[in-house]
Amino acid sequence: AHLLFLARYGRIRKVIRMEAVLIFVICATSLVSFFLTVYDKKNAKRNRKRVRENTLLIFAVLGGAAVMYITMLLIRHKTKHLKFMLLLPLMIVFHLVLLFFMLEFGETYYSSFLDFFR
Repeated sequence: AHLLFLARYGRIRKVIRMEAVLIFVICATSLVSFFLTVYDKKNAKRNRKRVRENTLLIFAVLGGAAVMYITMLLIRHKTKHLKFMLLLPLMIVFHLVLLFFMLEFGETYYSSFLDFFR
C-alpha cells in the first residue's frame, strides 16, 4: 500500500507540473499577445512596419485570444476586421471548453499520457 501511495504521489506531482507548465505557457502567450497588439496599433498610427495578421492569430490560438480580444476592444484596434472579431471569441470558447475538459478529466488522461513515456 505504501508503494502504491508513492506511485500515486509521483503521478500527482507530474500532473501538477504539467498544469503549471500549461499555466505558464498561457500567461506568457497572453503577455506576448498583449504587447504584439499594442505594438501593431502604435505602428499603424505611425505608418510603420506592422505585425502580420497570421502572427497575431497564431498567438491567439496558442492561448492569448482572451487578452488579445480585450486589448483590441480597449485600444480600438482591428475592431472592424470581421476575421478578428469572430475568430477571437470562438477561440476563447474553444479554450474554455478545453480548460473544462482538462480540469474535469485531465488527471486520468495525464497519468496515462505520462505512463506512455515511462
